[in-house]
Amino acid sequence: MDERKGKVLVIDDNEDILFALNLLLKPHVEDIRVTTRPEQIDKFLDMAEPDVVLLDMNFKRDTISGEEGFEWLEHILHRDPQAVVILMTAYADADKAVRALKSGATDFVTKPWDNAKLLATLSAGIKLSQERHRSRLLEQRMEVAASPFGATAAPTIIGESPVMQRLLRTVEQVAPTDANVLILGENGTGKDVIARRLCALSARAAKPFVSIDLGSVPEQLFESELFGYEKGAFTDARKPKAGRMEAASSGTLFLDEIGNLTLPLQAKLLAALERREISRLGSTQLTPIDVRLICATNADIRGEVNEGRFRQDLLYRINTIEITIPPLRERGEDIILLAEHFLALYARKYGKPKQTLNRDARQRLLKHTWPGNVRELMHAAERAVLLGKGTTLCAQDFVLEEPSRRNQQMQTLNLERLEQEAISRAMQIAGGNVTHAAELLGITRFALYRKLSK
Repeated sequence: MDERKGKVLVIDDNEDILFALNLLLKPHVEDIRVTTRPEQIDKFLDMAEPDVVLLDMNFKRDTISGEEGFEWLEHILHRDPQAVVILMTAYADADKAVRALKSGATDFVTKPWDNAKLLATLSAGIKLSQERHRSRLLEQRMEVAASPFGATAAPTIIGESPVMQRLLRTVEQVAPTDANVLILGENGTGKDVIARRLCALSARAAKPFVSIDLGSVPEQLFESELFGYEKGAFTDARKPKAGRMEAASSGTLFLDEIGNLTLPLQAKLLAALERREISRLGSTQLTPIDVRLICATNADIRGEVNEGRFRQDLLYRINTIEITIPPLRERGEDIILLAEHFLALYARKYGKPKQTLNRDARQRLLKHTWPGNVRELMHAAERAVLLGKGTTLCAQDFVLEEPSRRNQQMQTLNLERLEQEAISRAMQIAGGNVTHAAELLGITRFALYRKLSK
């Protein structure tokens, strides 16, 4: 043992033995704790978190059989089946050694010990413990990464409209980089699908894709979800758990609805991103992280910054590249393409014959404002497949929620305002060149002239 590493707990009722072991091991390990009282094992395991437990087999009840040692070994392994325990006794025999190993001990040491052999045994035990710790961490990471998530193949994105083709070109251009991406768009536009495609086309495609919906995480659980926790960090923390950020290390972390974070939580997220390291709740140890960050929100994020509800420095950190997904109502014939895709999908799912859209159905779908966007269209198609009769669907087969008159008026006003802002922004980017601005907006030059005149 040439390096100072690892933590050791020694339990022996002979104080001279403890003194000798403390003197021998102290130069070679990170931390050593000793006790003559095995009934304090739980306290020392919680407090010291040793890599190796060096446990004597004979205590007060008897001095030869070693039964107490086997009982305490069972107790330790019941607490942690992967604990590394090395049994130690002055009354060794082959049967006892075999029983110790069968009972779960990692090794067996006899007294008096050979210093070099004991150091080698402890070194091997510490390495085994650390390897088991890394394996547990990997299992936790994979458990978190695979829970409701995981991305391997690039998801199919259906869209032939100019605005979607431009978006897809941007995705393909940005995906291979490690740039942080902020995805903007209304609810139901498919921000998570774009995030998965960015991951699947990146160099991190084979690594974890870990997602967390910040809109559904209570504020008091944010830190434990994102950063993880150690055993005992709070009442129900019975075992350590990696957080989403740690689980995503080497891969991609998708923070959905980031606009819902409160200012104090924004500060904690920003600190982790800037330091590129996190600390689990209940731990002072810093863990380095390496994540490609993708965020999404349906909020007016710059308006939130102007109102003081979102940190500008955090916005700068997360939006190296910004991608805006258009609402479904602005995608024209993509509505029909998507409807046909979902109809075929649900026909296969429910064992129904392939269904097509008649002219009235197409017109109704195209005229609907789709406040729920692609998600609403998907559910409408599923209902149509289940309730529709025959192989041709008509307008009446689609149950669509019509907004109230006031909502329609408000939507019209919002659309007019958004359109004005989009035109103004496009003209600024194009330097006043109408043709270039029209290309940016995905409309003809003549259409832009009409809108400018209006």
